[in-house]
Amino acid sequence: PILLLGSTIPLCSAQWERMFNTSRIPGEETDTIQHLRDSKHIVVFHRGRYFKVWLYHDGRLLRPREIEQQVQRILEDPSEPQPGEAKLAALTAADRVPWARCRQAYFGHGKNKQSLDAIEKAAFFVTLDETEQGYREEDPETSMDSYAKSLLHGRCFDRWFDKSFTFIIFKNGKIGINAEHSWADAPIMGHLWEYVMATDSFQLGYTEDGHCKGDTNPNIPYPTRLQWDIPEECQEVIETSLSSANLLANDVDFHSFPFRTFGKGLIKKCKTSPDAFVQLSLQLAHYKDMGKFSLTYEASMTRLFREGRTETVRSCTTESCNFVLAMMDPTQTAEQKLKLFKIASEKHQLLYRLAMTGAGIDRHLFCLYVVSKYLAVDSPFLKEVLSEPWRLSTSQTPPQQVELFNLDRNPDYVSSGGGFGPVADDGYGVSYILVGEDLINFHISSKFSCPETDSHRFGKNLREAMIDIISLFGFSPNSRK
Repeated sequence: PILLLGSTIPLCSAQWERMFNTSRIPGEETDTIQHLRDSKHIVVFHRGRYFKVWLYHDGRLLRPREIEQQVQRILEDPSEPQPGEAKLAALTAADRVPWARCRQAYFGHGKNKQSLDAIEKAAFFVTLDETEQGYREEDPETSMDSYAKSLLHGRCFDRWFDKSFTFIIFKNGKIGINAEHSWADAPIMGHLWEYVMATDSFQLGYTEDGHCKGDTNPNIPYPTRLQWDIPEECQEVIETSLSSANLLANDVDFHSFPFRTFGKGLIKKCKTSPDAFVQLSLQLAHYKDMGKFSLTYEASMTRLFREGRTETVRSCTTESCNFVLAMMDPTQTAEQKLKLFKIASEKHQLLYRLAMTGAGIDRHLFCLYVVSKYLAVDSPFLKEVLSEPWRLSTSQTPPQQVELFNLDRNPDYVSSGGGFGPVADDGYGVSYILVGEDLINFHISSKFSCPETDSHRFGKNLREAMIDIISLFGFSPNSRK
């Protein structure tokens, strides 16, 4: 069973079931989730072409070297994309109704249906990306921002956004995933990714010349090209969808950076919850950035309950506001600020515990809203509460399988965690992961089209806020002891 970290309390595993063989199917009224019990193939996208790759041969799963062989065959395939094929996945990146209508009109029979079925019924989707991404020491900021944006949206036609996840392999060997959110929450993909990171290098490994261990197998059939007959009317919808998706993607201002000044090790020495510390830092950073407070969303899991997903921790509290205002007031002493910090931190931890244990308010409010719709009851209160924008939306990616490998001995295998786009047009999305004892990775998103927001500026304010708060405890930046 999946256990709550550091305890013997089991968590609901329902979300794991839909990790593979799952697709989101577009509908004019509502989308649906299609999940199969099993799938024996994946679909690989490379240079505008789609390939079906069987994962089994002779009644067994392919071995790593055999999978490498199949990928190499795709890379060496000289064929060109068929008309409309290259940018087909843009349909999954934009408005749902045109995609639903298109799917019904052009993908309901013949080779198009067969090929679409192959994608939607695949275990997962793989993109062999033609670009090179990853952290570069000579250009840490731009390289991480580019890496994150590529994983978030790519070129809008080289990820199948309806699959449970797209596994992305860049030309220089860097990897990442893009996950569809409706079937599960971030920790589920995080769990998979930890396993991938650990088993890839530390259990499966590579030969000295960079190949997967094992032997090739000439008897395995070649991957098969998916065949399409996409009429011009459909190609027009694809182009329109791509334009819409590009507008959205190009508007994402994404900043991803490692905070190495200190980590949860030092925060715990302050006898403070690391999550509360980061959340209060975010409140201080947001006030420095915007000069005001905003309704703040922090995701808390509710997997202590069967089929639980998330509940909201409303991190912007009266107590956190009092603390932030004290931090901005030069007449307040460090002792007064520290006292207010501790009060705000305790309040945050209480709210988090309440959210985890089913005593949050937002899911209950949403249920009331659903019932009010069913009963045709007009509720001004619910309308107002549910229309308030979350201008600061935050989420922590929790490390789960810390026993898989030693981070201190293998610093090159540290994951930067994951991120998401802004929830409000004039707000920020912030994701963070506390890695080991001395590192926190942040992902900040906003929209270029909003004149008030700037992800890099927020990042600068966040770094300052973290250091300002740790200083209250008598620690200077870069303290480790």
